[in-house]
Amino acid sequence: MKLAHVALGAAALTVFSIAATSPQGAKKSASPPKRAVTYAEDVASILNEKCVSCHRPGEVAPFSLVGYENAKKWSGMTSSVTKHGIMPPWKAVEGYGEFKDPNTLTKEQIQAIADWHEAGAPRGDAKKEPETPKFNNSEWGLGTPDMVLGASKPYKLDAEGEDVYRNFVMKSDWKEPIWIKAMEVKPSNRRIVHHVIAFLDDKGGARRLEAANKDGQEGYTGPAGGTGFMPSGSLGGWAPGTNAQMSPKGIAFKVDPGEEIVLQVHYHKTGKVEEDLTKIGLYTAKEPIEKEMDLNWVFNFGINIPAGEKEYKSRREFTWKNDVTMYGAMPHMHLLGRKMKSWLEYADGTVKPLIQVDDWDFNWQLTYVFKEPIKIPAGTKQIVEAVYDNSSENLRNPNSPPKRVTFGEKTTDEMFLMIFPYTLGK
Repeated sequence: MKLAHVALGAAALTVFSIAATSPQGAKKSASPPKRAVTYAEDVASILNEKCVSCHRPGEVAPFSLVGYENAKKWSGMTSSVTKHGIMPPWKAVEGYGEFKDPNTLTKEQIQAIADWHEAGAPRGDAKKEPETPKFNNSEWGLGTPDMVLGASKPYKLDAEGEDVYRNFVMKSDWKEPIWIKAMEVKPSNRRIVHHVIAFLDDKGGARRLEAANKDGQEGYTGPAGGTGFMPSGSLGGWAPGTNAQMSPKGIAFKVDPGEEIVLQVHYHKTGKVEEDLTKIGLYTAKEPIEKEMDLNWVFNFGINIPAGEKEYKSRREFTWKNDVTMYGAMPHMHLLGRKMKSWLEYADGTVKPLIQVDDWDFNWQLTYVFKEPIKIPAGTKQIVEAVYDNSSENLRNPNSPPKRVTFGEKTTDEMFLMIFPYTLGK
């Protein structure tokens, strides 16, 4: 599999409400009393559907929402973060693109959680509580992987200093191509793992860098926080909130014999010495593969954001030279990023929205799977735009006072990147 290179270079309807008048002296009919919102009849089903997959023992969230007692304990927090759109983690703007399994709450669900908290979080009739969802007992969400890869021993992270981008070279002794349907990432210490990307290397560059490493630990820290080699492809990545998914039937990523998998793990420090042993589980194809999945990485290496600039805009566009089918999108920026958007412009002038994020959060780097694969004929133009805030008003700005920021791998640098999984042909 080869890494795809991108050349850089309604009418409004107004609804009027008409007040109805009653005959003089007529009595208004009494409205039936509104039933109190309870955990059993209203809130439990919302939490089970949208929250407990992460908010349960052993998962990424910091506390559990399984069962009434846990839900009651955290009702105030749950009410606040849902009201302000912080949770569940989902940044794609509704109505701009269509996605599979959007992790969102309806206005009615948000109001129900708020009303329940305000009422003192009553339980209601415990007999009416829905059962807690049954999750896979395996440590792996998709079941036992066909292959598990990782370093042989934990990586030790210093207590203080800058973030570390550590690259671990996986053993690869397969004699024929393997087809990967899904990759699941399992950090052993989620407190320090910010995200993980699995790159492919067909030239042995990562192995040479690892051999030259002199710090006594497995892997190596790449120059300027990068990999130090030109990847031949990628299997994708993981960030908090990302769940592994199987690729569509007949479609998979290809890893050739001799092509090594290199895990880049982004570590952030906690003030004390920590250890982590991140592993990946690979799920191989059991059916005949008709199409190879690939990733299109749309970069702008030239971003150069002046200090104090509140709305720095950057744009990249390119034209697809072949017919392709696109399956999703993953935006990526750092701490100055505020908005990111992409759309298609077909040869006949038709515009197709793909994704729009208006409240970028570096802590939630999600992959958005399209509700239906999008067919893109050759000659279609694709545009990606991003907006950055390098002013002192940006509370996430890592520099005080602000200073000029350019493209780079470190968290305090900035990124313009959107990744699109695709296959050739319609």
